[in-house]
Amino acid sequence: MIQITVDIPEGSLASLHKDPASFAREVRSAAAVQLYAKRELSQERAAELAGLSRLAFVDALGRYGVSPFQVTAAELIEESMARGPSARSSTSDRRKMARRPPPWT
Repeated sequence: MIQITVDIPEGSLASLHKDPASFAREVRSAAAVQLYAKRELSQERAAELAGLSRLAFVDALGRYGVSPFQVTAAELIEESMARGPSARSSTSDRRKMARRPPPWT
């Protein structure tokens, strides 16, 4: 593991009411979330950077207001259109599926 040292003014750390260890964890999480949001890191690698499990990282994304999904609706539509009509279900197929009871009932 690579170790990076960052100088933080004592006044800044004191005004946040955090000890150095909790501040370091928060900075790692914030950096990982930002890099994920910018699509520079995958969710797996960002979680690793943050020192969190994948599930805990998804929770962190929610706290920061970042979607865990990196694909936009427009990208999904474009991908669906590129696959052609055979990859998309018809309206009648969707209606049939909507009438089926969920498998867990």
